[in-house]
Amino acid sequence: MQLKNVLAAVASVAVVGSALASGWTVNILNSSGVLNPGAVVTNIPAVVITNPLPQVTFQTAAGNPNPIIVGDGTSFTNGTFTGVYEVQSTNPAKGNLTGFNFVVSGFVQGTGQIIWFKKVVDRNTSEVLYNGNGVFSGSAYTGGSDGSFAVNIPVTLSTPSNNFTVFETFILHIGGASAPGFDTAALVLVEQDWVPEPASMLALGTGLAGLLALRRRNRN
Repeated sequence: MQLKNVLAAVASVAVVGSALASGWTVNILNSSGVLNPGAVVTNIPAVVITNPLPQVTFQTAAGNPNPIIVGDGTSFTNGTFTGVYEVQSTNPAKGNLTGFNFVVSGFVQGTGQIIWFKKVVDRNTSEVLYNGNGVFSGSAYTGGSDGSFAVNIPVTLSTPSNNFTVFETFILHIGGASAPGFDTAALVLVEQDWVPEPASMLALGTGLAGLLALRRRNRN
């Protein structure tokens, strides 16, 4: 009888784990940049992970034929990167996503500056779930500093969702300076790691705890 209980618990945890480890789809609609002068289009590799939760990484330093960098070492004085993607749950047991960790790394120097805009829109209701922006500036700007940066910005959606579109744009410039030259703005990586509702994580934890308890009783 104890063996049957253990097997039942294993099956229960397997169902919970399967529900949490699959069922997300991510569709990349755009991952590209434009560098000026010359309007040079560069394609950006996008790495997508859907298990156990959606994670999208735009590898802007690996752009083809050019990384997303303006200023020092290039002939470009300004440019943009645009990323657009959809996230959707194909399994109701997955619940909703409540937000994401927004990871950005890059380099700015002198008049180099990177300005970002990001919006998340629910595909069912058209509600704007997040609308934010920010800037990374070199030392030529008040409050700016030269060098590499890496930030992790926690973002909470106004309403949890499991079907939405993400739009993001990064604008790079060197404030009218010439290129190549000292002034630089380089976008190295843009990543978003999505966060589930607490209930989804609790379901997995409860299932695992039940299995461990049955194993202890079986040993005794």
